[in-house]
Amino acid sequence: MKPFKYLPFPEVKQTPAVVVDSFHPNGLVLSHWREAPTPVPLREDTSAGMVLQALRQNWPQLQDYAYVTANHFDIDALVGVWALQNPALALEHEATLRQMALIGDFRELDLAAPGAEEALPLVCWINQEEKARFYPPFGAEDLEESEVIASIPKFRYFLEAFTEVLLNPEKGKAVWAPEVEAVKQGYQQIHGAQTRLSRYPALGLLVVETPEPVHYYALFSPSAGYDLVLSSYAHQRYELECKYTTWVDLESRPTLPRPDLRPLAQALNALEQSGLAWTADGVTDTGPLLRLEEKPLSKAQRYGHPTERAIPASSLPPDVLVQTVVAYLEQAFAGVAPKKRWTWAEVKSFNK
Repeated sequence: MKPFKYLPFPEVKQTPAVVVDSFHPNGLVLSHWREAPTPVPLREDTSAGMVLQALRQNWPQLQDYAYVTANHFDIDALVGVWALQNPALALEHEATLRQMALIGDFRELDLAAPGAEEALPLVCWINQEEKARFYPPFGAEDLEESEVIASIPKFRYFLEAFTEVLLNPEKGKAVWAPEVEAVKQGYQQIHGAQTRLSRYPALGLLVVETPEPVHYYALFSPSAGYDLVLSSYAHQRYELECKYTTWVDLESRPTLPRPDLRPLAQALNALEQSGLAWTADGVTDTGPLLRLEEKPLSKAQRYGHPTERAIPASSLPPDVLVQTVVAYLEQAFAGVAPKKRWTWAEVKSFNK
């Protein structure tokens, strides 16, 4: 198969392209975004997985295009775009690339999975290079230009630089090693005796009781199959997050609709005695976070790792907090069955 050329997203209006991890009517869409018109035989949990599936199947419609584009930069989008630029190499490293997309988008690190040990340094290399050379992930709201425009230099750099690091990760070790070490330390903590995991499968909820915050790849490492993670740290510090798995269309399993956490924040405020207020992001945010807040966080801070932000202490004991969250979710999901492909209209209707 011929290699594709990268097309900056604004140009897709005039030039048809394969559209990865995004929407546009002027092309073949390979995206896990909710309600994306990805061909049914190519659907997977990650957009990069869909691209790899299309390459593996030698999907006939790929022959109709010479360009590939995406409207934002993240690891899932980068892997998908890069794979179409380097189809033979992509299939050769398929397991690693699939894990990169999974870790980057859903933060579900499983070091026992094929390709995960190889993927982790590559993901961390991208993370660190992105921060050092460009604006941080989800930091576009602080820029004058939109993410669509601001992401173009990122694509140009990483599409050029990634191949060498994929083929020889040791060349990037000085960049990726510190973050990999932090992830693995957190991974040991989360999978060790000092952490207790409580699972509520009917609610899609995982409760992680652990002494201190850890890197997201460690925190969410036991969360595959769950869509809500309640983190409970020492000294009554808590965060509840709707994972990105509830923003996209998953192919591997049905899900419950994403619940609005703002009414839960109001319920917790009625109990809270610390003088601080519980807040939560709206249901259409890419990763709504419910937490006790001293001052509002930027989107970049909310999407940064829990180790990078202050988590204030609540007056509520852990058992009260967990009971309140579980009761809210049980009431919210009463009579609702999991399914695939919730539309945004259905999600909003559910939350009325």
